[in-house]
Formats: sequence, structure tokens, C-alpha cells
Amino acid sequence: MEKSAFIEAGRIVNTHGVAGEVKIEVWLDSPQFLRRCGRLFVEGKEHRILSGKVQKSFLIAKLEGVEDVNAAMTLKGRTVQIAREDAPLPRGAYFIQDILGASVVDETGNEIGRLTDVLERPASNIYVVQGETEHLIPAVPEFILSTDAEKGVITVHLIEGM
Repeated sequence: MEKSAFIEAGRIVNTHGVAGEVKIEVWLDSPQFLRRCGRLFVEGKEHRILSGKVQKSFLIAKLEGVEDVNAAMTLKGRTVQIAREDAPLPRGAYFIQDILGASVVDETGNEIGRLTDVLERPASNIYVVQGETEHLIPAVPEFILSTDAEKGVITVHLIEGM
């Protein structure tokens, strides 16, 4: 599967204060991960992260070129992306967008369908697999046996009722 050079990382949900800071809802594992990237992109325009503080699952960030609340307000509601090169992952880790569309197979190699969505839930993510029927598969080791983001294949163990 071909990987995009950019990863959707969150959405600017509001301004923060009058100095041009923005409040970003982070879609990555943590706001700290986004802050460590050092820069982000909004509609293709690069913004260096000059400072950032974590507030629950949000990042309050001061962005280069966003000098006041009026400039920050123009970014509200916009999707934030990061460059893949700024976000190295540990071996075996992957971004969710890299496995969407992956072929999902059972232990014997029979195709079940394609991964169409990942539902984020408190206990674990749930993979939505669309084939002849729709399957909702908890993303836990008991059911997800292996994930090869490079080849675009996820091997699962299904039980009756899935």
C-alpha cells in the first residue's frame, strides 16, 4: 500500500487566549507526539510549533505566523497534518490511515473483507471490516493476529458471532 507523505493528526477546535494560540484536538496517540513533531501543516501551509502545552487530549500551540486571536480564528475547524518524516514510529508500529483499506484475512488465508474504519473506544479500538457481511473486530491480540501495514494485510481470528 502506498503511504501518503502526510498524516492527518487532528483538528483546530478553537483559539486560546489573545496571543494567537490554537487548541488542537489530537488524533494521534498523544498530544506530546504532535508537539515533538515540531511543525504541522494546515491546508498545505507549514507552521512551526513555537510552543505547546498539553491540556487533557488537546495541544495548546503557538504557531509560527499566527500572531493574534484573529489569525488563530481563521484556522478554527481546519484539519492539521504532520509530515511522515517528522514522525518516526517504533518498528512494527503504524498509523491507522496506513491500514485503512487493508485486506483482512483469517488464519487460513481466506479473505474476510477490507478494513473500512477504526472505531476508537475506551477499552480498545474496533476494526470495521466490510466483506460479504460487516464484521466488528476488537483490536486486541486475541483477535488481531498480525498486521502488515507495508503489504496491506491484517490476519485475524474470528469467533462465532463476529
